[in-house]
Amino acid sequence: MRFRGREIAHQVIGRDFLERIQKDLEEHGIVEQMPSFEGRQMIMVMAPKK
Repeated sequence: MRFRGREIAHQVIGRDFLERIQKDLEEHGIVEQMPSFEGRQMIMVMAPKK
């Protein structure tokens, strides 16, 4: 997820959104890397269930 301009002030909303994606996709995959901030991007890595 990329934050632009003043969106960077609302990091909590971005984290909540990624957690909602995680809940919606938990039957199809697992989280390999929890959400983390790198510059202006918040990154979460998911992988399919085996």
